Amino acid sequence: MDLGLRDKVVIVAGGASNIGEGIVYEFAREGAKVVILDIDDVKASEVARRAAEITPGAIAYRCDVTDLEQVKSRVKEVVDRFSRVDVLVNSVGWEKVALFLEEDPRFWDRKIDLNFRGMLNTTRAVLEYMVKQRGGVIINLGSDAGRVGEAREAVYSGLKAGVIGFSKALAKEVGRYNVRVNVVVPALTFPKDVEKGFSSHSMWMEKEMREYLSPEMLERIKRAYPLGRLGTPEDIAPVVVFLASEKAGFITGQAIPVNGGYSTC
Repeated sequence: MDLGLRDKVVIVAGGASNIGEGIVYEFAREGAKVVILDIDDVKASEVARRAAEITPGAIAYRCDVTDLEQVKSRVKEVVDRFSRVDVLVNSVGWEKVALFLEEDPRFWDRKIDLNFRGMLNTTRAVLEYMVKQRGGVIINLGSDAGRVGEAREAVYSGLKAGVIGFSKALAKEVGRYNVRVNVVVPALTFPKDVEKGFSSHSMWMEKEMREYLSPEMLERIKRAYPLGRLGTPEDIAPVVVFLASEKAGFITGQAIPVNGGYSTC
């Protein structure tokens, strides 16, 4: 289906791996000009190269989304190059699994920075241009943990709940400028090869996370999904791209689960 996204300028923050990488390719298949912002400039450049093979125009910038001034500078470069920004997708995230009472509080700041503050920074930088051009779409990646809570992920669950609340509130503020804001809410999502072992495609996870998600644990987790499998980036990306299109022009302020039925509330 042609979603009318050809030549739209799309920024994907966190586009170098997992869900973000899948989103980059999906937009490229729609003919969009995709800009990847990621702290892993080597992987981001490789993803941009692959995306450019689908549709010319994909580029990558090294960017630490926790640094507001750096984000503003990168977004300005994008606008200077393309004259506008049509879509922002926030796909940066990080988790280190632990029971709350056993968690080292030193990790809280990093979780806050990567799961919430980075989203604030990119949204603030891009939104100024979207308001001026009277149009745009922002899509934030949430998590089922933020809807129903997950043991061993208390802080992460709180932050992802914050992503949903922030997005709903912002949608009410900026709708008058024809800017839409939505959240796509996945459950556990990995590249398709994850069940063969965590390959280089999965190195965005902390070592402890990979150890926790042993083959046995993954089998237990899969049984909680009515569809009997974990999600993949290819499950999430088409929903993001649809929400970015005018086909979804009357959808804003929503948190849309794409979770294989893991939670239904």
